[in-house]
Amino acid sequence: MTEPVGAELRNARERLGLTISEVAHHLKLAPRQVEALEEERFEQLPGVTFVRGMLKTYARLLRLEPEPFLERLAGRFEAPDASRLAARYSQPVPFSDSARHSTFIYLGLSIVVLALGGGVAYQWYREHKAPAELAQAKRTPANPPAVASAAPAAPRPVPKLAEPVVESELTAKVAVALEPEKAAQPEKRAIEKASVAKVAAPGSVNRLVIRCEEDAWIEVKDANDRMLVSSLNPKGSERIVRARGPLTLVIGNAAHVQITHNERPVDLAPHTKLTIARFTLP
Repeated sequence: MTEPVGAELRNARERLGLTISEVAHHLKLAPRQVEALEEERFEQLPGVTFVRGMLKTYARLLRLEPEPFLERLAGRFEAPDASRLAARYSQPVPFSDSARHSTFIYLGLSIVVLALGGGVAYQWYREHKAPAELAQAKRTPANPPAVASAAPAAPRPVPKLAEPVVESELTAKVAVALEPEKAAQPEKRAIEKASVAKVAAPGSVNRLVIRCEEDAWIEVKDANDRMLVSSLNPKGSERIVRARGPLTLVIGNAAHVQITHNERPVDLAPHTKLTIARFTLP
């Protein structure tokens, strides 16, 4: 008796050590949609075309031929009438939880950027409007200017400047007072340079070598939660990752994967549950 399509997909996924969440992340779907496909609850999925496309992508991810699955499911779908088509197209388009979360983040950032731009524009307007009003007030005197007399005014006597004070003694005293500070400046600059060099020293770069004895799923994230590797690796493949730690790893089919971290082998057994290993390297 032929095994059901959904059960065959589920068994293939478990052999590779993949979870439903990992498959949904790779296919850009919601986990509930992957569960509906494996349990053959096609009525919960948005249409025949969607099911066929999802089945093809899922089979290729598991390194299976999609055509036999499509032929076995050819009689499972009835031709939809006009009322069922109208009801189907009225349903909202499914989006994954991660896509919806990203949309909210972008919307919030856009609002913040618009608010900051409005504040900067208002501050610029206030700073440039006040000097213009002050200059206009200066150009428009309150009383009309008096008519100048024909006879020129007598020049005022220029006061005599006081004789320059001899500053040799004061200069000598200031120089004596500043000498200890000048002597301490080189030592102070040396301490500052040492502290800056200590803060600016970059972290060490990790070298990670991953060898797959069988087909295995590999995920590697860096300290900023950025995905460096996320793929299904065939038997005999090798991946080399260079990045600053800590590094977070998810290894499917961990019993058949060897990892070397900075030329030292990593034991996956303490971190393995069922067939998946999850751990962090410093």
